[in-house]
Amino acid sequence: MTCLLRQRRIGAYLDGALEGRAVASTARHLADCPRCQRQAADLSRLRALLARALEPASTTEPDWTGFWPGIVRGIEDGRHRRPAPERLGRRWRPKWAISGALAAILLASATLWQFGSAPVPGEPAIIVSS
Repeated sequence: MTCLLRQRRIGAYLDGALEGRAVASTARHLADCPRCQRQAADLSRLRALLARALEPASTTEPDWTGFWPGIVRGIEDGRHRRPAPERLGRRWRPKWAISGALAAILLASATLWQFGSAPVPGEPAIIVSS
């Protein structure tokens, strides 16, 4: 149980934020507990990595001497390059368009023939008897 309580204080101990008896008891515990020693070492490495990552970047100016020649070289390469071949999948294909139109006409004709040729009922026959 003391290990669990001390582990919560390791970060504050490494920061120097503990005072009085808490410093002494945490130091004694760290001297005796290998698990807490590993945690303290991990926290120390983490703090070192964070400090290194948060250091300001170098303030030297970038080297722009090759910038414009690189742009000009890219433009010149683009002028001499052959155009990309046309993709076959994007072309309009009249064969498919005509086939689709014929299929639609055939379907419409069959539908009209089925429903359009119904017999017209005639008037009832008038029978005259004399």
